[in-house]
Amino acid sequence: MTPRRGVFQVGDHVQLRGPKGTLHTVTLEKGGSFHTHKGQILHDDVLGLSEGSVVNTDRDIPYLALRPLLSDFVLSMARGAAIIYPKDAAQIVSLADIQPGHRVMEAGVGSGALSMSILRAIGEEGALTSLERRDEFAEIAKANAETFFGHSIPQWTIEVGDFQELALAHPEGSVDRVVLDMLAPWECIAAVSHVLTPGGVLAVYVATVTQLSRVVEEVRASGRFTHPESLEVLLRPWHVEGLAVRPEHRMIGHTGFLMTARALAAGVSLPETKRRGVKPEYSDDDVEVWTPGATGQRYASDKKIRKTMREAQGRAAKSTRKNL
Repeated sequence: MTPRRGVFQVGDHVQLRGPKGTLHTVTLEKGGSFHTHKGQILHDDVLGLSEGSVVNTDRDIPYLALRPLLSDFVLSMARGAAIIYPKDAAQIVSLADIQPGHRVMEAGVGSGALSMSILRAIGEEGALTSLERRDEFAEIAKANAETFFGHSIPQWTIEVGDFQELALAHPEGSVDRVVLDMLAPWECIAAVSHVLTPGGVLAVYVATVTQLSRVVEEVRASGRFTHPESLEVLLRPWHVEGLAVRPEHRMIGHTGFLMTARALAAGVSLPETKRRGVKPEYSDDDVEVWTPGATGQRYASDKKIRKTMREAQGRAAKSTRKNL
């Protein structure tokens, strides 16, 4: 995954920033063009320019040309499922301590947003195995990643099917990190215990309080992990212009909760620690509230997913063509 640098070439992604800060990401083609209400920009006028150059439309409106950051690409790429936002992906990679050479397993590939952050972190010597229920989502994620990196990724394997069945088919203790982004992660704790090496990190990303409560209690009850820690990441941008320094009117608030815990060695019991309060009991009715149907998750239609998959694969083909 050699970083792209130098002048813009065919197949490169370029982020065009307009006069009002509007961002447009395009993949450069010989003879191509980008149309906006501010005028037309020919791809040939961008090819050969250094990053950080300015290119004008045919109406003489200047646009700044830069290669997009991963966070920029994630927010503008084709989506078949809801993405993990950059602020949460960065926290997952950090708290799970994902390093070059690590073997990582993730469940719920979505549109590939987190997968790309993990692939960057593990480098070419690591390995990422993504388990996904839906073949369409797997195809969209693969196409998005190939579009961004500009080539296929040999250290990345996508397996389609049920997480528990697929994970249990892997050798015991064969991965260093497991990341779960799914509706009912508490159902997979036993499978995670099988595949995760002692000392390895489990990171779980969920959207609702009830999901968080259920998975934390399941991790504790398993007796195979350290006490789980939970948090959420809130991002508040600031406006800084001269003496006008204040928070922006909008902030990126709740997107999800992140829980982490570390795997214990087989047969080891976690030493007792003092905890405030008493573990609450919950009834079958409470458990019913914790089921995926009650979490308010929304799904894209099959028609939209098929359209998104075609668009993502088309972009990937353009991006990888120059490397053939």
